[in-house]
Amino acid sequence: MIIQNKRVLLTGASGGIGSELAIALANKGAKLVLLDRDAVALESLASKLTSMGADVRQIIADLSNTSVIADVIDEAVACFDGLDILINNAGILDFSLYENISSARIALTMQINTIAPMLLANALLPLFKRKGSGLILNVGSTFGSIGFAHYAPYSASKFAIRGFSQALRRELVGSGVSVLYVAPRATTTSLNNDSSVDLMHKQGTKMDSPQVVASKMIEAIEKERAETYIGQPESFFARLNALFPKLVDMGLKAKTLEARALFKK
Repeated sequence: MIIQNKRVLLTGASGGIGSELAIALANKGAKLVLLDRDAVALESLASKLTSMGADVRQIIADLSNTSVIADVIDEAVACFDGLDILINNAGILDFSLYENISSARIALTMQINTIAPMLLANALLPLFKRKGSGLILNVGSTFGSIGFAHYAPYSASKFAIRGFSQALRRELVGSGVSVLYVAPRATTTSLNNDSSVDLMHKQGTKMDSPQVVASKMIEAIEKERAETYIGQPESFFARLNALFPKLVDMGLKAKTLEARALFKK
């Protein structure tokens, strides 16, 4: 797909990956509808992109509120008289013992990471199918293929969005609408708290910059690659986990015990 002049709705636009992806899309000549709940950060990003010559609109919305979804799509479509690409990038995560996470936080994680992307796609699909073209990119995670200790709600939400992406892609075959899934590994963004970052450094976990992740997403869009897994050996272990999960259990045991010790301090 040629990105130039494509009308793009990007959620979670002001975050680490989101802001770098917005810049990368702007450099490719996309027309951007940026969505985030942080009005100040969104305005700052929009100003930067405008100074680069990008055509940018802003939508301030909280995707934890299901009732805003239809209005978000209507507003996004009205910005440029249509949309060509939906990028479901907004997300939250927690590094914690599962029993310490509140029920409200568990529900919020599933809402932001899974339900909102599904509802946005649902609301936009009639438009895409009428014009016989469109692209939906769902941002997943390596943890959407490997259930990782102390990230249980996040892993569950990303497993779900991976399954949704696969099922919807198969449903839309021949429609002209593409559904892509991109799974970054650990990334240097504010989603990761200090404890999790310290542990990753201690265990030798590789982390990508948001710029690297954004470039991989641009490549996935341009090549309309159905699934993209970023980084090695994480991509290998994601596939290994599907075939031999007990091997991955054993491989992660020491790291899990090391992480568990953090919560006893």
